[in-house]
Amino acid sequence: MPPIQKKVNIKNKKARFEYEILDRYTAGIVLRGTEIKAIREGKASITEAFCEFKNSELYVINMTIQEYSHGYSFGHNPRQERKLLLNKRELKKLEKEVKNSGLTIIPLLLFTTEKGLAKLEIALCRGKKMYDKRQTIKDRDNKRDLSRIKKAYNN
Repeated sequence: MPPIQKKVNIKNKKARFEYEILDRYTAGIVLRGTEIKAIREGKASITEAFCEFKNSELYVINMTIQEYSHGYSFGHNPRQERKLLLNKRELKKLEKEVKNSGLTIIPLLLFTTEKGLAKLEIALCRGKKMYDKRQTIKDRDNKRDLSRIKKAYNN
């Protein structure tokens, strides 16, 4: 059994490469049963997740929370839709942006607070074009090469 962690930070590393991040929000998540215990064990994934509006409420879809190892046999569905909690003003603003501009809402980080609550950092994003992705790879490689040269020079 993996140990239960005090702080949980599950990142969506692919999101920063695939999307241009415009605005960030922190949202609470409605969880059922032993889902929070599974998150504290680090058994969650947000790499394929995205957010969608249904009846003016925001839901995270494709977020995977594996079943808790010591939970009861009738656990939860690992890929079920989970409601996100935001202010009405933030929800209206996000819904307007998604409908009018064709932007996407992507989860970036799943974390726990000091009180033990699970929160999801979401971002309003625009998909990158292929040439933007190539530029990102080129910048990352140049940065890595420059740090190697600096390290070799200092030694």
